[in-house]
Amino acid sequence: MEKSLKKMTRTQQELDLQYENGSFIPNAQSYADAWEAASAQFREAHAGEYDLAYGDHPRAIYDLIQPDSGPNGLFVFVHGGYWLSRHKDDWTCFGEGALMADWSIAHLGYPLAPDARISEITAHIANGITEAAQRVDGPIVLAGHSAGGHLVARMAMQGVLPAQVTARLSHVLSISPVSDLRPLLNLTMNDTLRLDAAEAAAESPALGRPMPDVPVTVVVGAQERPVFLDQATWLARAWDARHVILPGRHHFDVINDLRDAQSPMLRVALS
Repeated sequence: MEKSLKKMTRTQQELDLQYENGSFIPNAQSYADAWEAASAQFREAHAGEYDLAYGDHPRAIYDLIQPDSGPNGLFVFVHGGYWLSRHKDDWTCFGEGALMADWSIAHLGYPLAPDARISEITAHIANGITEAAQRVDGPIVLAGHSAGGHLVARMAMQGVLPAQVTARLSHVLSISPVSDLRPLLNLTMNDTLRLDAAEAAAESPALGRPMPDVPVTVVVGAQERPVFLDQATWLARAWDARHVILPGRHHFDVINDLRDAQSPMLRVALS
């Protein structure tokens, strides 16, 4: 019995490790520390409207920063953290490239599990984008990383955003997304996410289809965990989307190009 229990525990650990990034990236915490520091500096350097409410939950807030000249459109960033952690303030610096290209940038906060199920988080993101879209004219580009990559992909699907917002979507940039949620049913994190089979399927972009005429690019780092390479491939194949594998990048530095207005990733998204 004891041997059997140890075998079960080891198997669960192996399942969980498939979706664990930090343990496989040297000095992983240094990336989060650098994001937070750069984002704080970015907010100090740029006047903006911060912590604007788009809903009743304390985390249903967003930041809006406008360029000096008239904006080319609205760039929205949705952060990751497995729907369980992180805060929009940790990621402000990743709007730098879009702002340099004269786009207004919005960073969305959202309630986390277990306060909200993933389907509820999806609805919050749709509400936040809709609110921000009322403040800025022109095309809308959505970018998200990891769980945020999942959430922006959901926005590209029928019936999630209002028609008037969908009509303005010019590109969706899904970076290192979790596109099929069904494998998460077997992970320890699901004790907090509370996914069931029906919700996991309904919230999986790889099992659905994007709206026609909404360009989608799926980006992943070549050095990411095998399951993230798989998750990106599943979405790109299911949607016949542009699939970019960035050489030498892992889960924590694959988003760096968002800080560079001239990076190929951002130039394609904003074109």
